[in-house]
Amino acid sequence: MTREYDAYLFDLDGTLVDSAPDIGAALNHCLKHASLPTVSADLVRHWIGHGSRTLVRQALLHHNMEPKDELLDQLLGPFLDYYTQHIADLSQAYPNTLDTLVELKRRGASLAIVTNKLTELSVPLLEALDLKVHFDLIVCGDTTANPKPAADPIEHCLSFFQLAPERVLMIGDSDADVGAAKAAKVDVVCMRDGYNHGVDVATLNPTRVIDNLQELL
Repeated sequence: MTREYDAYLFDLDGTLVDSAPDIGAALNHCLKHASLPTVSADLVRHWIGHGSRTLVRQALLHHNMEPKDELLDQLLGPFLDYYTQHIADLSQAYPNTLDTLVELKRRGASLAIVTNKLTELSVPLLEALDLKVHFDLIVCGDTTANPKPAADPIEHCLSFFQLAPERVLMIGDSDADVGAAKAAKVDVVCMRDGYNHGVDVATLNPTRVIDNLQELL
């Protein structure tokens, strides 16, 4: 990319970290806990991005079950318990993630995480993969009143960094990231092969689509 920004806001799952194997294991654990069939890794990758409750809801809908609140609550506990204990068994940062973050910081940019993942899951994952130290701010699904695709999480970053929207870039992989960025009037780059709910991210009309985080440099 030819333009440099003062702050870069990164989605977590599917953008910085391939976390689907551990999320899928936790989801299948809670499904088996309720004597329900498990789901494939490919399906899990399509469902990630809108928070834990929505993930479990998608699994129930896939099994043609009505996702009532009582059942969601019954499944969410085992999901969160298992995932918390196995937060980074198989998860790993995508290639060139660390080098890109280090170089952006060297250039003087501020870095933030903007994810719909809960704080209690996001911070341990970042710590387990030695990524947390690179970020000035971590905004999670429970940080602001409304998560992505609402503008709230990005506007929180704009206020924290005291930057105008045109000085900030959002990097994500799904409609939630593009929606939030457009609502907050910031540019947005999409990873082509992230967790995009089966949607070709180019059709979401982001500022740019990239295949590797190093293209940000």
